[in-house]
Parts: sequence; C-alpha cells; structure tokens
Amino acid sequence: MTRLGDVSFWYADIGLPSPRPPLPGDTTTDVCIIGAGYSGLWSAWYLKQAAPHLRVTVVEKRFAGYGASGRNGGWLSGGFAWNHARYAARAGAEPVKDMVRAMNATVDEVIRVAEAAGIDADILRTDELMVATNPAQLHRAKAEVAHRHAWAETRVRMIDGAALADRIRIPGAIGAMVVEGVARVQPAKLVRGLAQAVERLGVTIAEGTTVLGIAPGIVETDHGTIRARHILRCTEGFTATLPGLKRDWLPMNSAQIVTDPLPAEVWEKIGWQGAEILGDFANAYCYCQRTREGRITVGARGTPYKFGSRIDTDGAPDPATIARLTAILHRHFPDTRDIGIAHGWCGVLGVPRDWCATVGLDPATGIGWAGGYVGVGVSTSNLAGRTLADLVLGRDTALTRLPWVNHRVRPWEPEPLRWLGVHGLYATLVAADRREAASGGPPSRLARLANRVMGR
Repeated sequence: MTRLGDVSFWYADIGLPSPRPPLPGDTTTDVCIIGAGYSGLWSAWYLKQAAPHLRVTVVEKRFAGYGASGRNGGWLSGGFAWNHARYAARAGAEPVKDMVRAMNATVDEVIRVAEAAGIDADILRTDELMVATNPAQLHRAKAEVAHRHAWAETRVRMIDGAALADRIRIPGAIGAMVVEGVARVQPAKLVRGLAQAVERLGVTIAEGTTVLGIAPGIVETDHGTIRARHILRCTEGFTATLPGLKRDWLPMNSAQIVTDPLPAEVWEKIGWQGAEILGDFANAYCYCQRTREGRITVGARGTPYKFGSRIDTDGAPDPATIARLTAILHRHFPDTRDIGIAHGWCGVLGVPRDWCATVGLDPATGIGWAGGYVGVGVSTSNLAGRTLADLVLGRDTALTRLPWVNHRVRPWEPEPLRWLGVHGLYATLVAADRREAASGGPPSRLARLANRVMGR
C-alpha cells in the first residue's frame, strides 16, 4: 500500500528528526533568520564562517527541513530557471551572464561544503538529461540549448535518440538535452546535515516557533519577542503564510512518487547506469531521479495551487495526483508496471509574478529576503545564502552586484483570479501536450500563450 504524506519519502528513508526546543522567551540576537530550510541555513553558515562573533538565531515553525528543502526532487543542478531578459532590461546582459556562471558554480560549492562539514547526502556527480519524445519537444530542446548558449551557459548540448538509448531507454525518445556538472542528492539528508553543521558553529535553531509579525528590529513569535539588527525572511513557498505576504510569491504545488526498489533485471532493460537526473520537455514537465538504493522518483505539478495560497497538510497529495504521476512513470518506464509505489508526497515552491527570483536587504529596516526559486532551490538557496551574508556584513562583492539583488516584483492577483488563472494555465499546458503528442507537429501555440500569460 502506498504511504502518503508524512512530509516526504526522504524522511521515511532516514526518520523524522528529534524536535529541537522552541524559543525560550524574549531574545536579543544580531541576526534573526526566519525559516530553517536551505536558504536560512546557508545564510547562517556563511555568516558564521565570515563573522564567528555574530549571534545568529534561526526560528522555524515546524522543524529544520520541513518545507521544500526536505521534499524536493534532489536535483543539485545549478540551473538558471528565470527570465534572463527581464533581469537584463534593468542591469544589462553581461551581469545576467555573470549570474548564470555563479549559478552553475553552486554545484561545486555545495559539494565542497558538504565534504568539509562531513555531510553524507548521497551526493553523486552526474549529468542532467532532458528528454524529447515528439517533434515539438525536440524543437523546444534545441531552442533551449541555443538559448542557454546565448546566455553564457557552456555545459549544455544535444544528443540524438541513439546516443540517449545508450544511457537510458525511454519509449519514443528521439533526443535529449544534456547538462553536465550537476549532482543527485538526498535532500533531507542534506538539510539535516546542514542544520547540524550550523549548530556546531554556535547558531541557535528554535523549532516549533511560529512567527506572528515582522517589523524593523523585531520578530514577534508565539514564544516571545526577538530583537535583532538584521532579520532575514527565508521562507520561500511558505512566505504566503506570513502576515501581509499572501500575494508576494505564489505557493505552487509539486508532488512526487517513489517506487519500491527495482530488481536487477528491470534495471538491465532501462539502463540509467549513470544515475542521471532526468526530466522531459513536455509543457507540463516531469523530473525524476534514480536513488541510491535503486528506486525511481517521479515528480510533476499535480494539483498546481490551492485556493487562497493554502499549504498542504504534512505533504499529503490527492489521489488524482498519484494517478497522474504513476501514468508518467509507466509511460517513460513501462517495465515498472509491476513495481509497487512505495510513497507519495507533495510540497510548495515559491513563484514570483514575473518569474524572477530575488534576494535582497533593505538597509533602512535591516530586513532581508530570498526566494522565488521556481523549483531550482537546491542550488539557488546556496547562492542566496552567500549573498545574504555579504549584504548583512555590508560587503560590496561580485555576488551583491548580481542582477537579482534587490529585484522587486509586483504581487499576484487577488482571489479568485489567482486560483482561476493558475488552474486555467496548467490545464492549457496539459492540453498542449496532448495536441503535440497526437499531431507530431511543431510546438503548440497554446503553450506559448500560457507561458506568456504566466510571466515565464
């Protein structure tokens, strides 16, 4: 029987952490970080590395890694998933290319710190394969390679169907985009190890502590008031749960399933010996990994958004989402039809209205923020943490001059427009995929329209 929710399979794999104490009462600190996910923990790590004397307190409503950091697909990709042209319109093309290079370099940086801090997160250096199974998808793949080359990303190339089949066998696959220099990780192991590493540096993590309000120099919680010169909001998809921030970043839902371990004879039919992180060029795309113990995870949007920016309950997905993910698994890997689905779960990621991530700090108030990662947070959070540390310390560095720093976006539409728009757009993407698969023709105009309206 498929296990549902319980935060994620990644915690079923290692066990839920023992709870840390909540905030003991009114507290004074130098830096208060809201959210003990990747962004908050990376910020704490780099702050303490640069300025060991700083008092750093991280407050977390549930436990460190409860959100996307402990539920994601395990893609340490260093990818740039946002709108290059929008950043360039404000800052110019060269700074955007600098940001692309900085993002690509995060893979090595995360692995460097993990090794230095003794974090075992099943990290495996590999490639990313983005597969095309019809002419429209192949057209998008080739256009994406050209687009990335134009923005200084040199690690991408195309391979044909025969070369792809030498690595992994997917029915109907006619080519793929290859991204080199990425890694597969077990995300909950990474966030758990990072939390332990910052505690060893003297950082306080207060779990079970709900933030009730934020003002310059003050964070009000249900366990007392925190006074701090700098406050960093690192809540990503959960930002909508904070007072007054419901429309800042839309909490987009994504869901995953994981199989039982596959027997050797099934792996012989599939291939996938390089454990590449794997996705496709469908408009409503999927993302997959081969885990260390020989399971397959499959992720996709599922129910894309809950009315009023509501959040799931401990990662529990709906039955329709599990059925859709299982259909994707069986379409790409038909030899898994007799393999059980061990676990299904979901979570939210932050989506800004203009599809541009942002990190920043208001020097007048001392309040900083990071988020809007649109699904590439495993690597982006590291760059955000390094940048926030430089901003707090008042440093003028290459990171603080990147074009996403202090980038502001307009809020999402009020309800019910927000719910109607997101669900309508994703229904359009699914319809476009059906049309492209049936026709064998060029990319659907429906998908281009939907992406334009969405802001991508």
